Amino acid sequence: MTGVSPETPNLRTARVRTIAAAILVALAAALAFDLARFSPLQAAWFDAYERASPRPADTTPVTIVAIDDRSLARFGRWPWPRSRLAELVQRIAAFSPGAIGLDIVMPEPDPLSPEHALAAIDADAALRERIAALPSNDARLATALRAAPAVLAMVGAAGPTSQPLHAAPIFVRDANGDADAAQRAQARLTHYPAALSSLAALSDAARGWGLISAEDPQAVLRSVPLVANAGGTLVPGLALEMWRVALGARFSRLLTEGGAVRGVRVGGDTFAAQADGSARPWFSTGRPDRFVSAVDVLDGVVDAARLGRTFVLIGVTGLALGDYVWTPVAKMPGVEVHAQVLENMQERTFLVRPPFAPFVEAAALLVAGALLIALVPRWPVPYATLAGLACVAAILLAGYAGFHARRWLLDAATPAVALMLLFATLIALQLADATRQRKMLQQVLQREREEAARVAGELQAARRIQLDTLPRPDSVRDPRVELAAAMEPAQEVGGDLYDFYMLDAHRLFFMLGDVSGKGLPASIFMAVSKALCKSTMLRAHDADLGALLAQANVEVQRDNAAAFFVTVFAAVLDLRDGSLEYCNAGHENPWSRAANGSITRLADGGGPPLCVVDDFAYRAAHAQLRSGELVCVVSDGVTEANDRAGALYGAARTAGALASASVASAHTATDARVSAISAQAAVDAVRRDVARFVAGAAVADDLSVLAVRWNGAKAR
Repeated sequence: MTGVSPETPNLRTARVRTIAAAILVALAAALAFDLARFSPLQAAWFDAYERASPRPADTTPVTIVAIDDRSLARFGRWPWPRSRLAELVQRIAAFSPGAIGLDIVMPEPDPLSPEHALAAIDADAALRERIAALPSNDARLATALRAAPAVLAMVGAAGPTSQPLHAAPIFVRDANGDADAAQRAQARLTHYPAALSSLAALSDAARGWGLISAEDPQAVLRSVPLVANAGGTLVPGLALEMWRVALGARFSRLLTEGGAVRGVRVGGDTFAAQADGSARPWFSTGRPDRFVSAVDVLDGVVDAARLGRTFVLIGVTGLALGDYVWTPVAKMPGVEVHAQVLENMQERTFLVRPPFAPFVEAAALLVAGALLIALVPRWPVPYATLAGLACVAAILLAGYAGFHARRWLLDAATPAVALMLLFATLIALQLADATRQRKMLQQVLQREREEAARVAGELQAARRIQLDTLPRPDSVRDPRVELAAAMEPAQEVGGDLYDFYMLDAHRLFFMLGDVSGKGLPASIFMAVSKALCKSTMLRAHDADLGALLAQANVEVQRDNAAAFFVTVFAAVLDLRDGSLEYCNAGHENPWSRAANGSITRLADGGGPPLCVVDDFAYRAAHAQLRSGELVCVVSDGVTEANDRAGALYGAARTAGALASASVASAHTATDARVSAISAQAAVDAVRRDVARFVAGAAVADDLSVLAVRWNGAKAR
């Protein structure tokens, strides 16, 4: 048979595992290089940590003085005159907070200041002189800022501005004293070409200046710069600058190591930072006690404990004007984001993505993926699915546990998705392999069917040829004798043989043989044996039958490489007087039924089967048949037939079948009476009785029956 054979299960499983392992290694390498940081999935998963477990905020060191809708309704639309801002700062400063941060940028002079109002009104000279003598609003605010621990805001700008940049010194300190590494770390800071700050008069009066810009590329604010680079100058974030002012420190330090920012130090306090100089606050939900209304401060109805906190932030929160941003927890005013940064600084609760996080995530994927690769190809799909879900759940729970216990940002979502992808790939590979294997099996089955059909056709042809080589009873047309024969191979072809033909005008030769074994080899050897026996008989038909059988033994043995042997009963019947010369080479002794129904056996003239003993001298025996007497020769497929219980049919049942055969006197001589049976009746009787005995049991051997009846010399 040609073509590709189906592969073994182990080979197919090994191929699936090899492909899956290659995919697993590629996915783990991507995680180890932290390529997932470019995916929104990682950021969304970190947000999910905060939504599931927001920071508890039982107390706060920050009060937000909100220019809210109530304040705007009371004092008018924004922007207010800076004189009112000055009054607000003065009232807050009276409670001695550590630092006051203004989340407001004022780069232009106050258009509502008295000196600017002169251009808009028509007044006499005296009035103009009195108005001009009033202090400007910007001057009043500068005076208030100078008397308070005030920190003004600045924002990143896309180009140069008209205002000078004010920033407290930030010194860079590398852990290993490597200046080049420190320079590389500074290059990774959030960078702005310039910074837009408040009016120079206001900036000169403040004690600190902090950046309020923060990038939110996915429309969610997650990180806030502690230190940034504005046009080549290191500038602090608003929260960090308020901390410095509250401590009374003169400068801050940027801590670097290995070419990346590690943290920021102010006085004796150190805060962890990300590589770009930002920090990721652990956001809490909104707290109303963070806020007081500006109108209440100006009216003097605010509790002193609220304004005496360490930090006070002033910001606009009116719905129509407020700077609202989305955070992982909720939407909130920008000023509240700075308040939460200050709370994280005080509680040391910034979220941290450890440097080893990508390797931990890659290792988790490798372990879980290796487990799936080991189990999925061998387990049923339902169990394999449960195993995959368990691995995904374990990774997700481990990531959440790291966040809850250490505030670590471990990306569990990307390994979980990668693991599901790996699982789907394993299932797909198995399905593809099963489909390919099924197609291969179908091809093999089709080839086997075609081959079987071809072999069956050839065997059917061989069966027809074999049966066609056997003589037909009507080939001997002499009323003095009647012949009948049947052969039923156990397989498509068999190893039994029979033959009969006239040696001359008065002598009939007949034989029945059985080759050891069955099937095609036995049938081929049977054909050869039959041909050699016939050739021997026809060359010397007047010789002694025993000598002829000995000669046939020599001929058959000559080309018997497979060591077959053949049992043969051969006889010559003289039709003139009924004399029978026979020789039995290891075959079942035949039966004789007289015209009166009596049964006897021809037991003389014995010898071993052909091809068993070299040069054996076979001897013929003689018998005298009476008119109507019948000789029946069978193969061992008759006597050794088994029923379903394994019992043998045996010689006694064969004799009984012949004795009970129905009478047929079509060619019976005048003295044969009614007990004589035809040759065909004898053959049919034996075959029917054997079939009844076997009753559907498996056929073990070829079955052959040959019957010869002498009708007498005068039958014409």
